[in-house]
Amino acid sequence: MVDPVSSGTILLALAVLAAIAVAIVAIKIAIKIAIRVGIVAAIILVALAVTGIVDVPFF
Repeated sequence: MVDPVSSGTILLALAVLAAIAVAIVAIKIAIKIAIRVGIVAAIILVALAVTGIVDVPFF
């Protein structure tokens, strides 16, 4: 029969691995979203600067 202490340790290790996997996937998704938002924001800023609505000192 399986010892309760060792089975609890195994379950805890599996839970930690699952939490790490979820964190990695969440970070990857967050990076993709941040890149897309940054690109859209840059395009909008350039469009506003070209039309003269916003005065950008480095443009």
